[in-house]
Amino acid sequence: MDIHQQHTIQQPESAERSAAARRSTLVSVCVNIVLSTVQILAGIFSASAGLIADGVHSLSDLLADFVVLLANRQSKKAADDDHQYGHLRYENAASLLLGMLLLAVGIGMLYSAVIKIQDPEHIPKVHVIALWVALFGLVAKEGLFRYMLAVAERIRSSMLIANAWHARSDAASSLVVAVGIVGNLMGYTLLDPIAAFVVGIMIGRMGWKFAWDAMSDLMDRAVSPEEYEAIRITLKDTPGVLGLHDMRTRKVGDLIIVDVHLELDGNLTVLQGHHIANEASERVMRAHPVLNVMTHVDPVVNGVLIND
Repeated sequence: MDIHQQHTIQQPESAERSAAARRSTLVSVCVNIVLSTVQILAGIFSASAGLIADGVHSLSDLLADFVVLLANRQSKKAADDDHQYGHLRYENAASLLLGMLLLAVGIGMLYSAVIKIQDPEHIPKVHVIALWVALFGLVAKEGLFRYMLAVAERIRSSMLIANAWHARSDAASSLVVAVGIVGNLMGYTLLDPIAAFVVGIMIGRMGWKFAWDAMSDLMDRAVSPEEYEAIRITLKDTPGVLGLHDMRTRKVGDLIIVDVHLELDGNLTVLQGHHIANEASERVMRAHPVLNVMTHVDPVVNGVLIND
């Protein structure tokens, strides 16, 4: 008995998932339009390099939001002749682009901050309005992060999780900027560009992490050992499955593709083997975020596995 079977499902609740992603991203767009405008204008008025850097970061968030909206629209396209597993990897590509964007913004902030730190005599004292705007940005970004992360975790979207943590990075940067502004107001003018420098490091580090994770997924990274074992147990517990081997997994968007060799009684008919393999695949797709299961059946005769 030598049977190959392929079992595929569409992403569960794809319409609801896409709508939730779109709503949360549109909320982020509105928040970032307001924040970036207020932060940059207030930064120029108050002569705060840190606040201007924070405003530029909010602008990068705005661009990231448009990338997410585009990827969300493209990833929900149905499978076609050119993309027979669907278009879910648009999400991985969007996460990679977001990471590269964060990295570029971080490097730009570091360069600008270093230039100012090297010339401390020309660092002006900032206006107190910069502090209030920084605190406003901190509260707004932390609230946006919590809202977006809740939505992302509910619909299990790594792209939206990346975008949510992008918002958290802005909240953290606003906190650092506020501290730098307080120091500047107390007479330690160097603290404002130092705050901008710290923000640059935070953003660059997060960008590198997101870009690397997305690149790994695009190169067919396997699931975690814990998830691998959970899928293996689900297959093994299927009635009629005597064992399994050569199981492989890879990520496609936020879903998983599984290839596995199932060990069945060699005395079964082809039809019986087909039903067992089909049941094993259906169990996996019901219990785990799996898009596709490819099964290969190997017979076991008198306790000996025949897989030649």
